[in-house]
Amino acid sequence: MGLGVRWTLHGDGRTPAPGAVVRPDERLSWPRTAGLGAQHVVAMFGASFVSPVLMGLDPNLAIMMSGVATILFLLATRGRIPSYLGCSLSFVGVAAVIRAQGGDSAAVTGAIFVVGGALFLSGLAVRRFGARIIHAAMPPVVTGAVVMLIGFNLAPVTASTYWPQDQWTALLTMLFTGLAVVCLRGFWSRVAIFLGLVFGYALSWVLDRVFGKIHSVNGGPGAVDHWRLDFSAVGEADWIGLPSLHAPSFGWSAALVALPVVIALIAENAGHVKAVGEMTGDPLDDRLGTAISADGAATMLSTAVGGPANTTYSENIGVMAATRVYSTAAYWAAACFALLFGVCPKFGAVVAAIPGGVLGGITVILYGMIGLLGAQIWVHNKVDLRNPLNLVPVAAGIVIGIGGVSLKISKNFELNGIALGTIVVLTGYHALRFLAPAHLKEQEPLLDEGTSGYDSLAERGDAEAAGEGRTPRS
Repeated sequence: MGLGVRWTLHGDGRTPAPGAVVRPDERLSWPRTAGLGAQHVVAMFGASFVSPVLMGLDPNLAIMMSGVATILFLLATRGRIPSYLGCSLSFVGVAAVIRAQGGDSAAVTGAIFVVGGALFLSGLAVRRFGARIIHAAMPPVVTGAVVMLIGFNLAPVTASTYWPQDQWTALLTMLFTGLAVVCLRGFWSRVAIFLGLVFGYALSWVLDRVFGKIHSVNGGPGAVDHWRLDFSAVGEADWIGLPSLHAPSFGWSAALVALPVVIALIAENAGHVKAVGEMTGDPLDDRLGTAISADGAATMLSTAVGGPANTTYSENIGVMAATRVYSTAAYWAAACFALLFGVCPKFGAVVAAIPGGVLGGITVILYGMIGLLGAQIWVHNKVDLRNPLNLVPVAAGIVIGIGGVSLKISKNFELNGIALGTIVVLTGYHALRFLAPAHLKEQEPLLDEGTSGYDSLAERGDAEAAGEGRTPRS
């Protein structure tokens, strides 16, 4: 298939035959393919736009680099793995910690660049030694704990930064988003976060018109009078223009805070490859290492110019499950649409104007969903937390990570939060396993290659296509 940029026309190019699927190396007519590409872009709207805003990065650059990252991924995997690489939410907590320590956007992107390099090397190791190396080093008990503390570590950001800006808008946005996630079906449930943003945007505009300015905190220490929805930057922004670029800066402290996220990224990629392979009927275990390396390379490329990390998106798996169209041509179209959005500064200004209260309502659900994905990994892989070998390192690591416990190493260096919690879970588990009596460490069967707790997305594919399932963003 070469570079995976040649496709054969599926049937008449209009709709798949009953029971048939459009394979990655096939396509529908180009107008329909473009429409599917636009649908993929809409599916990743919510999380991919919120992520750079929460990290203080340029949303225009983030969207543009997501298109570049997707193209790089499709080329690297030679068109076998249909995927969209959107902005990763796993680094939001990392960005908050780095900025709290006095770091700027360059420090944030520099730390994420290091993680991209570690992810790239991890992919090379998987290509050389196979997926079993992942499961030996990071069993489900460890992976689930790290994902959980990454999500729950963000709770103070919502409570102290976003929610106080407009508590009633936050509450109503949270309620609307929760109803959308639970009550809507099919495609609409997959864009529930985006619908919540639209609702909050409209609600803020109405409240400004009815009640005028609100007196609350607005990114500063004290309460001030301010508009909930400030469009001043939108009016000043150009319609066409390149986003602002900046080079990353590197520091040991910031890099150590960010490095634990590589565990979550490996889990995301492994689960994505497994799910896509099951849906397409093409076993992709041999491409897992390539997919992980491609994601790492895409993240390094994005952060090298000031953008966020990128990762495979479960929303887009849901779109494929619903449409039964797995054509990589649709992802090329989605990438092109993202590039066009990226060169429209006015569009980025609209995204950046999202009111703090709206973000408060959205992140209450979003951060909780990220954290509870760790519990889903435990449940899916039948992790026994009654076993002290599992319970002790997980309990200690999660409290350290969520509570912000610090360990001062020297005058200018300390470990805390996510970094320290991950070190405790990872090293604690393996050290205790080495020392534990035999009855506590009966060998658990290694997971099937790619299993990470995300596989349920594939299992729900047929239900999604029938309009019976719901796939909230993890």
